[in-house]
Amino acid sequence: MLRFELLSAVLGLVAVLAAFSGSGRADSRGGDEVRVNQLQVIGTHNSYHRETSEAEQDAYDALISTPGDYDVFLKYSHAILSQQLARQGVRGLELDLLGDPHGGLYAEPLVRRHLGLGPLPDPAWGQAGTKVLHVPDLDYDTTCVQLVACLRQVRGWSNAHPEHVPIPIMLELKRSDPRAGAQRGVAAPAWDRAALDALDAEIRSVFAADEMITPDDVRRGGETLEQSVLGHGWPALRDSRGRVLFLLDNDPGPIRDAYVAGRPSLEGRVLFTNSRPGLPDAAFVKRNEPRGTNTAQIAELVRRGYYVRTRSDVPLQTVIANDSSMLDAALASGAQLVSTDFPQIGMSARYDSDFVAALPDGGPARCNPLNAPRGCRGDKLERGG
Repeated sequence: MLRFELLSAVLGLVAVLAAFSGSGRADSRGGDEVRVNQLQVIGTHNSYHRETSEAEQDAYDALISTPGDYDVFLKYSHAILSQQLARQGVRGLELDLLGDPHGGLYAEPLVRRHLGLGPLPDPAWGQAGTKVLHVPDLDYDTTCVQLVACLRQVRGWSNAHPEHVPIPIMLELKRSDPRAGAQRGVAAPAWDRAALDALDAEIRSVFAADEMITPDDVRRGGETLEQSVLGHGWPALRDSRGRVLFLLDNDPGPIRDAYVAGRPSLEGRVLFTNSRPGLPDAAFVKRNEPRGTNTAQIAELVRRGYYVRTRSDVPLQTVIANDSSMLDAALASGAQLVSTDFPQIGMSARYDSDFVAALPDGGPARCNPLNAPRGCRGDKLERGG
């Protein structure tokens, strides 16, 4: 009997030690301490997007000389951002941005001029500030015109649900469309260093420092951002609930170079840049295609400690084919952010499809299948969401 009791005591001690292994200590809300990069969530692609009218869609096709192009790629619409968060379980967003420092630059798109419809009726188009839309002059209907207005929606929902998992917000910084430009379309201003500084300031005008996760929150003294992420990891979930983080969608190039100029590890910046492993600012990496050999490549990035975004579908080919192979690969890859245009049951029914991108357990977030600690519990990741 004594031998049995001794064995039971040893096994109990092993279990206790296991609960505290790896991350150093336990998180009372979710087992072993879970970190921001040890989750997986579904986000929306072009989260603001609304379809234009049938007449405007036809004019779009006529102006770009590709009949049916709008139907193939752009015929989908999203709910307002706060409803996506509240009712669809979305925990990631994407906004396309264009500079408009004086206001009115995108107020009368080429398509509307072609149809004689006049300027867009929402007065927000005439106000100064970064605008949220897909393609200037051609595909411009949006649930929130001004970036600040979009972010206020997110912040309002976040403040009402302070225990939500961190919300990644992708920002793609866009330029004029050359097809429209050739027909006297708008000339969007460049995303130079001054414009990027102004973008950071706009974001900070909505979200306070303690409502965001920024590169400064991740980087350790004396190390690059990449060294910090790979060597020490991302912040703990228990310290990050109720926050947002901003990710630069643009591929490495002139915009990323301007953003990191003089700040190689994103010192003082808001956005995490889409970078390449081996560079000082590399913490976030975008890999839109998760299938084939990319599945293993994404998995390796996730295991090393990078935060990765991929996609589960491409409008509208995926939905029309009712093909879940991209979704299955995205979920299996361990990419922390999986973006979709169809996050809700029924959205694809108009195409005689049942496609929907959702996590296997149906929740707003799950323990990452590749790197979550052993004690992670999906039902404890978020409260009051």
